[in-house]
Amino acid sequence: MTLPPVRLGNISPAAAREVFRAGTAQPTSGLALGHTQANLIALPREYAYDMLLFAQRNPKPCPVLEVTEPGSWTSVLAPGADLRTDLPAYRVWRDGRLADSPREVRDVWRDDLVTFLIGCSFSFETLLLAAGVPLRHVEQSVNVPMYVTDRDCVPAGRLRGPLVVSMRPVPAEAVARAAAITALMPAVHGAPVHVGEPEALGIADLDKPDFGEPVTFHSGDVPMFWACGVTSQTAVMSAAPPFAITHEPGCMFITDARDTDYRVA
Repeated sequence: MTLPPVRLGNISPAAAREVFRAGTAQPTSGLALGHTQANLIALPREYAYDMLLFAQRNPKPCPVLEVTEPGSWTSVLAPGADLRTDLPAYRVWRDGRLADSPREVRDVWRDDLVTFLIGCSFSFETLLLAAGVPLRHVEQSVNVPMYVTDRDCVPAGRLRGPLVVSMRPVPAEAVARAAAITALMPAVHGAPVHVGEPEALGIADLDKPDFGEPVTFHSGDVPMFWACGVTSQTAVMSAAPPFAITHEPGCMFITDARDTDYRVA
């Protein structure tokens, strides 16, 4: 039975994972405030070096928080969690094409899968809120909008593809504050890659995100763009591996780690 949506912020990481394990699917922005969230991508061991090299060459969109042993579905960032069940929603890929979007992946998990947990910009949202920076997607209860840009990442082996960004409208007077706060957290994407006109990133229409949902701007808001971990999904799918598992964009793995653990100052 699917449980009703949980209240934003009013839940622990372990409780959130339990709710997701029971069948609830919803974006994780605003949940378990103060705790680090992560993108998930699990791919065959033969592709793991390419993924690690791609992340090393593209640290803004792909800051690696953890890499598991082949076949492992546990995480040092959340002892007792199960990477196969404890995210709200998954994507299963076959030969580079989306094959399924299940709630859990125990029945398709493989012993050769190496899982990468990659930093997520949801992790710095608590600090933005504490500094008085509003988050329109949280206020409006929508998934953060994400866009494929015209900026190419640095290729690595079989992996290549464009930078994907998340976008948050921020009041003009808070732009510098938001940039300074996020710059202190490079492990979860750090400072924005662009502020202002979306056309500079090759984005034609902010009302038509490639992932997530559109968000309504308030008067005086300026679009701010941060590198996004969904970049890793597009890169891996360009290599068309025979099999891979990722999270559904916006539906992250909530860890027990604190956001402040990844603050550099």
